[in-house]
Amino acid sequence: MFLKIQKAVTLLNQEYLQSFCAAEESRAWYLWKICCFLERVCEEQHTVFVHGRGKRKTRNQRYLELFRHFLERQTVYDWHTASFQGRNNYCKTDPDAAFMHMKDDHMRNAQLKPGYNVQIGVDSEYIVSADIFQDRNDVWALISFLKTIEKKLGFRYLSVTADSGYESEEGYTYLREKKQKPYIKPQTYEKWKKRSFKQDISKRENMGYEETTDTYTCHAGKKLKPLFIKRQKSKSGYESEVTVYECEDCTGCPHKENCTRAKGNKRLYISKSFLEKRQESYENILSEKGILYRMNRSIQVEGAFGVLKNDYEFQRFLLRGKTRVKLEILLLCMGYNLNKLHAKIQNERTGSHLFPVKETA
Repeated sequence: MFLKIQKAVTLLNQEYLQSFCAAEESRAWYLWKICCFLERVCEEQHTVFVHGRGKRKTRNQRYLELFRHFLERQTVYDWHTASFQGRNNYCKTDPDAAFMHMKDDHMRNAQLKPGYNVQIGVDSEYIVSADIFQDRNDVWALISFLKTIEKKLGFRYLSVTADSGYESEEGYTYLREKKQKPYIKPQTYEKWKKRSFKQDISKRENMGYEETTDTYTCHAGKKLKPLFIKRQKSKSGYESEVTVYECEDCTGCPHKENCTRAKGNKRLYISKSFLEKRQESYENILSEKGILYRMNRSIQVEGAFGVLKNDYEFQRFLLRGKTRVKLEILLLCMGYNLNKLHAKIQNERTGSHLFPVKETA
């Protein structure tokens, strides 16, 4: 539509000897100014407006109706743009919701539907906090959710256990600043176990590293030296340093096909801060306490979601809007906690907090 507006404004300026423009940043305001000008011209020239077949519209009427149409459409577009609220999509029936892939058919295939990313925090089998987010990615929900928990409960947990979907350098940095011990599984944890990963010569993990010279050694025995450091900023504003390593010379290397797709030399992009924090979390989850926490996360957190979605048959929200949806999930969690308390009283388990790790034969 912008090209049509530009063309119409150019013709208007030529015929009325004006100098209007339609800048992209404030297009609706310029269109409103043009409509005001045309209305004034129609009033001064006593333009008679006609409608229906066989009636010939005057130049003033044609331009005024055209730019009113542009202004109406532009106003709608601006309203839609404002409804995005930093997202790349929104739902017309619930502007607060975002389109996400829902695994709700019989084959667990992804269906694109409007929804919310629900987060819950569980302690001793009780849901201690719940919140909803418009971003489908769990990474951006971690810090905000931890702040909500601290604000609502009035204290800070000494450790945080989460699955691999929450891993990020920003999250690790926040936990270190707040002196909370991370028990977060690395995103590549399962890949590390596979034989195909261990045999992949292109991976950093399968290269030798010399800490004194800060160089990597590839499969062909050549050195990858630090080339430069670049800064990357996430959408939340967090800035990280990434060191770029480049191989000495990949020309004629027999392993290049399996090592890199680049036409030039092999490059590695590594955040040293992220690797150091990831290693700390990796060692934590392999400890005796880490194994206990990870097992209980699977039982308690995933179990709570399973009860809410399957046992309670809660498959969709009945209300619309972020505030109402949050109220709905909080009421549901309160009901879950009451049922959990009753079950623990009946089974004489009110003093238990963690399920023990079963010893294998």
